[in-house]
Amino acid sequence: MAVSAIHDITDTDRDGTPDNLTLHIVLSMVGLLLIALGTGGIKPCVAAFGGDQFQDHQAKQRSTFFSVFYLCINGGSLLSTIITPILRGQECGIHSQQKCYPLAFGVPAALMVVALVVFIIGSGMYHKTEPQGNIMLDVCKCIGFAIKNRFRHRSSSYPKRMHWMDWAEEKHEKLLIAQIKMVLKVLFLYIPLPMFWTLFDQKGSRWTLQATTMDGNFGSLILQPDQMQTVNPILILTLVPIMDSVVYPLIKKCGLNFTPLRRMTVGMFLAAMAFVAAALVQIQIDKTLPTFPSSSQSQLKLLNMGSIPLTVTLPNNDPFVIEAATVNHLEESIYIFSDPLLQTDDVMAKPEQGANLFAEMTEMNIHFQTIYSHSWLTWIFPKHLFLLISRATFTITNGANTCEYSREFGFGSSYTLLIPSHFCSESISGVEDIQPNSFHMGWQIPQYFLITCGEVVFSVTGLEFSYSQAPSNMKAVLQAGWLFTVAIGNFIVLIVAEIAQIEEQWAEFVLFASLLVAVCVIFSIMAYFYTYMDPAEIEAQFRDKDGTEESDKEELQMQKKDFVDHHNEDDEAKQSKM
Repeated sequence: MAVSAIHDITDTDRDGTPDNLTLHIVLSMVGLLLIALGTGGIKPCVAAFGGDQFQDHQAKQRSTFFSVFYLCINGGSLLSTIITPILRGQECGIHSQQKCYPLAFGVPAALMVVALVVFIIGSGMYHKTEPQGNIMLDVCKCIGFAIKNRFRHRSSSYPKRMHWMDWAEEKHEKLLIAQIKMVLKVLFLYIPLPMFWTLFDQKGSRWTLQATTMDGNFGSLILQPDQMQTVNPILILTLVPIMDSVVYPLIKKCGLNFTPLRRMTVGMFLAAMAFVAAALVQIQIDKTLPTFPSSSQSQLKLLNMGSIPLTVTLPNNDPFVIEAATVNHLEESIYIFSDPLLQTDDVMAKPEQGANLFAEMTEMNIHFQTIYSHSWLTWIFPKHLFLLISRATFTITNGANTCEYSREFGFGSSYTLLIPSHFCSESISGVEDIQPNSFHMGWQIPQYFLITCGEVVFSVTGLEFSYSQAPSNMKAVLQAGWLFTVAIGNFIVLIVAEIAQIEEQWAEFVLFASLLVAVCVIFSIMAYFYTYMDPAEIEAQFRDKDGTEESDKEELQMQKKDFVDHHNEDDEAKQSKM
């Protein structure tokens, strides 16, 4: 990725643009593919590997590990969100100076190498479970044989079996079949979970776009829309310790049985409430947005250059008055249905990233293109420039005279400056084409707080639940299944948005919140009928039949006791039922 961002590799004419764009695209695709492969290797295995470092009687410590593990993830997320834009903002290049994307990609790559070295150095201290062959291949073969064997014996003359996987007993070990049953039982419970990620991952897309229409001025601190993403990891670093050391123990003292599945249900509900909050914020934002002409309309601006008001009548429109040109009443704007030839090249949207739209500016010197002159006024039709600052002081020069001009700019606004012929002695007038964003970005904090609370009780619990309910040889498999729900959730965003075709953003937020509430109800019903398992006990039962020693039974009792204490179930007999 870092190499693909170096334009100078193929920039033979040194104009700042790569001559062989295909090469850079191919390198980018290769980088993304390697990231996908690396993520697929790290994510499901690192959580399972961490859990394997604890003995079966250390369930409480293992639970703490998953919380600390999640803290580390979000600590890295916070650092990358802050540092990477700073690195990207640097100017670098051999032939031309541009935004330094190679540095933004290169530094994390170097740090990942350092992390790999540190990880390898500690290799001798890790507990490593011996590989047991291609477990995924064994699982697929067993499931395939069970389905095929069941189809062969579909006649009513054959006796029914307790579970459809039991049809694999003729060829596969009963232990493997029991382990697959445990995995399938949890995967079935995962079916509703992608809807949570459908909402959660929109905080990096739709919520960021929402922030572009808001005011990011926090006094001396000016936040860009994408910097609001730092709120989530900051809250994670705060809430995870609070949940583990305060909230969960307090709930336990109150006598409430806050099981993992109940925590996950609450997390889904909190995420839905976060989108309700986002919808309320969007409604307030919509009240401040300007109205732009539709596809069948044109925008016509009329400027009264005289000293008295003028009355103008256009076809199919009522007469209206244009005040004389002053700073406060400089122009009027209407929308008319017109021939495309009459349409003007005007601003049709708020500037992106909360920037200000302004005239062309090069190294603090303004160079205007004059297209219309008046005896005392030059009408400026500027080339557009986006400024990511709230106040600008720049220089205006015509070769003979040079003067400075300073002005405050509201975020998300658009301005046109009118420069008199004698601009050093006469005041410069300004027209505010689009009002600045007036609804403050701080109003997004409640929705970030709700979605983060939901993430803490849903995601951290889900990691631990996936590990605790997985057979000993399929810990990483079930972690991969948990992560697969994230990918499905991202696809659902595209599908729902495409099918719904909702123009109002607040209505789309409400739609997603409603869908998650409905899924939350379904999941709570499934969770109510779910029976917690102790995979170690089930596996030991099958090994006992094959001649397991008596000492293993004693260890089994200790594992079962610890498991029951950890989950705090009312019905202890329910814990060992499959």
